[in-house]
Amino acid sequence: MRADIAEYFLENQDRYFEAILTHLKITGIAVVLGLLVGIPLAVLSVKKEKLSQPLLHTFSLLKMVPALAALMLAIPLIGTGLLPAVIVLTLLTVPVILINTCLGFQEIDSAIVESAHAMGFGKAYVLFKIEFPLALPLILTGLRTATVEVIAGATLAAYIGSGGLGLFIMTGIGLLRWDILLLGGGTVAALSIIADAALALVSRRAVQYR
Repeated sequence: MRADIAEYFLENQDRYFEAILTHLKITGIAVVLGLLVGIPLAVLSVKKEKLSQPLLHTFSLLKMVPALAALMLAIPLIGTGLLPAVIVLTLLTVPVILINTCLGFQEIDSAIVESAHAMGFGKAYVLFKIEFPLALPLILTGLRTATVEVIAGATLAAYIGSGGLGLFIMTGIGLLRWDILLLGGGTVAALSIIADAALALVSRRAVQYR
C-alpha cells in the first residue's frame, strides 16, 4: 500500500500540491470571514441583551446543519465552485466563534469592568484593553475548533466543485483506490493536527502574560 501511495504521489505531485493550496485557501478565507463576522456579533450580543437570545438561538440552529447538507442547499442558490464553498463554510464557522466569544465575555468578573469605568476609562478602552484580553482564551478555543471543522468541511466542498483535497477522496472512493483515498484523507488529517497544534501554541503564548 505504501508503494502504491508513493507511486501515485510521484505521478500526481502538481495536482496534489495544488489541491493542498486550494484547501488551505478555502479554509483561511472562511476562518477569517468567520472571525470578522462572529466576534462583532458576539460583542453586540453581550452589550445588547435584547439581541443576545435571538442571535445565539439563530446561530445555534445553524450550527446543527450538517456541512454536506448546507453545501448541497447552496447549489441552487449560489451555484458551484469556490464562492459557495467559502460562503457556506463561513456560515458554519460563525456559530462556533460567536458562542465561544460570548462565553468569554460572560465569564469576565463584572467587578473588574465596573472598577475600570469607575477609574475613568472609556468604553472603547475597557473593551479592547480589558475585556478582550480576559475573553481571549475562549475566543482562541473557538478559533481552534472552527479551523479544524473548516478543514474537514472543505473536504466535502469538493462535491460542489471547489477543488481541494476532497477531490482525491472522491476519486479514491469512485475508483475503489485505497492509495488515492488514504493520500487525500491522510493529508486532511495531518492538516487538522498541525493547525490544532499551531493554534494551541499561539493560544498559550497569547494568554501567558495577559
